[in-house]
Amino acid sequence: MTASFTGQLLRRGDAAFDDAAVSRIFNQRRPSPRPAAVLRAADAADVAAGVRLAQAEGLQVAVRAGGHSWAAWSLRDDTLLIDLAAFTAMSYDDATGVATVGPAVRGGVDLDPFLVGRDRFFAGGHCPTVGLGGFLLQGGMGWNCRGWGWAAESIEAIQVVTADGGVAWCDQSENADLFWAARGSGPGFFGVVTAFRLRTRPRYRELTQTTYVYPAEAAEEVLGWLHHARHDVPPSVELVAVGITPPLPPEMDYAGSVLVVDGVSFDGGPGALTVLGTCPVAGKALVSKIAQPVTIGELRAEQVRANPEGHRYTVDNAYLAGETGPLIGALTPAFTELPTAKSFSLWFDLAHLPNRPLSDMALSDMALSDMALSDMALSVQSDLYFATYVVGEEPAQDGACRSWLDETMRRLEPFSAGCYLGDSDLTIRPDRFMSDAAWDRFRRIRAARDPGRLFAGYDCADESALNGGRPGPDHGTGPNHGTGPIHAAGPTP
Repeated sequence: MTASFTGQLLRRGDAAFDDAAVSRIFNQRRPSPRPAAVLRAADAADVAAGVRLAQAEGLQVAVRAGGHSWAAWSLRDDTLLIDLAAFTAMSYDDATGVATVGPAVRGGVDLDPFLVGRDRFFAGGHCPTVGLGGFLLQGGMGWNCRGWGWAAESIEAIQVVTADGGVAWCDQSENADLFWAARGSGPGFFGVVTAFRLRTRPRYRELTQTTYVYPAEAAEEVLGWLHHARHDVPPSVELVAVGITPPLPPEMDYAGSVLVVDGVSFDGGPGALTVLGTCPVAGKALVSKIAQPVTIGELRAEQVRANPEGHRYTVDNAYLAGETGPLIGALTPAFTELPTAKSFSLWFDLAHLPNRPLSDMALSDMALSDMALSDMALSVQSDLYFATYVVGEEPAQDGACRSWLDETMRRLEPFSAGCYLGDSDLTIRPDRFMSDAAWDRFRRIRAARDPGRLFAGYDCADESALNGGRPGPDHGTGPNHGTGPIHAAGPTP
């Protein structure tokens, strides 16, 4: 098939191909698979022509939006990789407060400066360079998710290039099946999203921050207190605890990891943060900053510092629930025994996510969370999220980093309700990320919309292990029906 593109099509052997195959991938620890060709698409028409080219040549389609996937989802063998780097257009409708953006628009670098002059805000990824495409398709655990909800819930509509090469707008009433599936299926989505319409919110008037930095020996007690105290922190506050090795002043004579308890109030003022001062061991804090003004720029600068470019990341996560004592005991070493100086672990409270039937439920009550989020594929969560980011600098560190992470996740397995796709690597641990009902519905829609499995989908060598091995009929009629991906996953990153 001869195709004409406004953008650039590169094939293996072309001078710029090798660089294009890995362009903009944030994680330097990359898997070995490589595409057969890369299309640097210029517009939706290019994407549609690329989809038709892949069909004609018997290739699957992989997609790269922002390149921040820890597992480098876009690197798949023998695919046509459609790179959306050029999709950075932004517009804003004053009448509706809706912003229309391309998937490569970065939340903190591009969209927020665009919205600030309009006195509006959209809760993109914490790291400012994260592209909105992958972030939103995976649900979008953005700024103050516990109070404002998932970023994907603020999607008004999406433009999708479908498996037949068509271009369609999708919302709650038109192409509603695609709209449902896109919000939460992440790399498994069977289309290319080329634009999002996003409902923005009025911009906050003030940000107030309280931070306590505790020594590692106090971590278990602090986490135990925080597990209960978090319910008294209002939903205007983003509440996190981080195990990290910070740049403390030498005169403090302290080396090693610490536990940082941090609350940022969005228009709640100092009063919204008072609970953080009630920790019974607050006097042990190495550093404290109480109800001080802070800017979003300062918060983002700390995110950039904690997530340095040019490093090798090994990452995993879990939604947690269970009896407090055993859970905190299993969790604490992930905050106090970090394997490298740049590694960090995150405890992220989701207790006030709106419209969720959530509480301190036992694992036997996980069906409660399955009942929530019925209007989108994102359908597994608890009210406590854990993720750990093991950061290495040299390939020689990879084995030790992997071993530490594997042991951490094994220890937390009895307390896990599933995972968030944004911090997952399904080639290593294909945990549950949809409810049974959502997974069944997703597979039905995929079979109808992409019966030949044109899109590469989830990077998991054994498709039966996907979603934690949860059952669900695959009603596809294509040649790959029931046999897993056409191209099996290569070596893990």
